[in-house]
Amino acid sequence: MRRLSKLSRLLPALLLICLSAAGPWLAPYAVDTPITAPYAAPSSEALLGGDQLGRDVLTRLLLGGRELIASSVLVAVLVTGAAAVLGAISVLRPAVGRIVERVADVLMLLPSVLGILLITLYWPGGGRLAVIAAAFVMGVPYAVRLAAGAAAPVAASGYVEAAAAGGERLWHLVVREVLPNLRATLLTLFGLRFVAAVYVVATAGFLQVGPQPPAADWALMIRENAPGVLLNPWAVVAPSAAIGLLAMSVNLAAATFAAPTGRKPVIIL
Repeated sequence: MRRLSKLSRLLPALLLICLSAAGPWLAPYAVDTPITAPYAAPSSEALLGGDQLGRDVLTRLLLGGRELIASSVLVAVLVTGAAAVLGAISVLRPAVGRIVERVADVLMLLPSVLGILLITLYWPGGGRLAVIAAAFVMGVPYAVRLAAGAAAPVAASGYVEAAAAGGERLWHLVVREVLPNLRATLLTLFGLRFVAAVYVVATAGFLQVGPQPPAADWALMIRENAPGVLLNPWAVVAPSAAIGLLAMSVNLAAATFAAPTGRKPVIIL
């Protein structure tokens, strides 16, 4: 029964990721080929209607999630890894911890939209790498505080103190003593940072400082089709729902993996 419960929590994320990965083979039309009138209503020819140029909304929906998912996963991995290492070092070396804390405080004061614009507009060439960099910079300050808070009681435990007294180097203490005891916390943190990364990447797409037309991207679809939302709501509702379901389902899956045995998982929405 418990395995079935876990599987049911994993299925939504797996389904969305598999659909996005298989998008090129499932798409009924070419991504940039107009097949209907602009903002045409759903029909047998186009199940979700047409977008602002008459392109098939379903085709662009199937193709629009791959890069967003890949970028968000990469950002979540990088942020969680950097925060885990910095958090562990911060509690093992208080002098370094004070510097990390001050830098994090400064970066947390920067509004997210302003940070996205500053990094993406001044990044050479802009594009997807600039969005990933912006999401990384905006995500680490929050994550490092959570990681440091979780690492503090581990660093104060007897076996870590014994290893330090025995002359073990800092890197050994971080990798072998502290981080293995933070697996549940880091998995939950990964889910949280994935949601935040989806928000940042989608915001960049909506602001058109990331992927550019005619690319198929869920956030870009919302921006492009907003003027015709009353004519064909599916052109906006479908990618909006996909982004929301993606964030919630991956977070749910991460919380399921992170749940200690015998305890109820904490789901961060």
